[in-house]
Formats: sequence, structure tokens, C-alpha cells
Amino acid sequence: MIEPFMPGAKATGRPRTTELRAVVDALLYIAWTGCQWRALPDRFPPVSTVQRYFYAWRDNGLWKTINFHLVAAARLALAREASPSAGIIDSQSAKATDVAGLRGYDASKKIKGRKRHIITDTEGHLVRLMVHPADIQDRDGAVGLIASI
Repeated sequence: MIEPFMPGAKATGRPRTTELRAVVDALLYIAWTGCQWRALPDRFPPVSTVQRYFYAWRDNGLWKTINFHLVAAARLALAREASPSAGIIDSQSAKATDVAGLRGYDASKKIKGRKRHIITDTEGHLVRLMVHPADIQDRDGAVGLIASI
């Protein structure tokens, strides 16, 4: 289902030796199990290869494109319009360490860390996600989230 969105091989340079399916399988394994990059089993491509593809696809917007088309396909399978007309916004605070990057203090939950603001459609499919320091108020996070759609 996602194969049409995967980038083709480059016209110049060394031929690709890594199957993109194996890279996607490795990324799904990490997402499903929550394991660290370096704990990726040997049956997958090398960690450096998987990371390189992940960050390249993140930076060029491939993950957003895939998510958009998967949500549209799931909605069409439920006899709904492909594009949602209503959504639900929620936030969640999570603890984070100093080395984690973005970090703030959520005074209402007494958590030092990050806050995820998420929009889902009425079926529960992810529409948009933003990560902020935890000190961002929900109303301010919602404004930025809605503006990004």
C-alpha cells in the first residue's frame, strides 16, 4: 500500500543494495516494540542504514504523505469522505530528560518534559501531531496545530 510513495533508485551512483521493505519492517519493529536503535535485531538492515532512511523520509515529508493517504483509504473503506470534516484535539504530557531536547514544566501535571498535541478524525485516525515543551498551554498548542493543517 505504501510502495507507490517510496522513492525510486537514483539514476547515478552505486545501485541500492538495501530493500526498502526491510527498512520499513525495521522501523515498524522499533515502533511496535519500543526498542532502542542499537537493539535492532540482525535480521534487519544495519542501524545506520535504517536511521538514514528514516531521517531522510521525515525531512522530505514522506511520512506525512503516507499517513494522509492511509487515513484517506481507511475512511473510504468505512464509506466516509476521504478528508475528515471534524476532528478531536488532545494533549498528553510525558517526562523527558535534559538531553531529550525540547523540555518544559507542565505546572498542572507537575511534569518536566514534553507535551504532544494531536488531532484525530472521528474514527481515531491521526491527522496531525506536534511536540512542544510541556510548558505550552493547551490553547496555544491547539492554535499552532490547527494552523498547520
